Amino acid sequence: MPELDPDVADEVPWSDNITPYDDRHKVTYMRLLDAEADGADWREVARIVLHRDPVAEPERTRHCWEEHLRRAKWMTTTGYRKLLAGDRDTLQ
Repeated sequence: MPELDPDVADEVPWSDNITPYDDRHKVTYMRLLDAEADGADWREVARIVLHRDPVAEPERTRHCWEEHLRRAKWMTTTGYRKLLAGDRDTLQ
């Protein structure tokens, strides 16, 4: 089961398969996608969802937000198929 508010890495471990990181961060990805759809300011989203400080570390925070949003979008176009197929072997 995904955690509701897990710690977030600066970099998303990228893979063509769903990773254990993705599995833990499904809720994070959904929150990012919802915020984008609502037109929320990325700085506020990064502060609340990713636990980053956009004032103290603007570049690090922006990069973290961009990476996680990119992965969230990947999950909506590609990764979800693996989830629906129940392909747990894709978790590496």
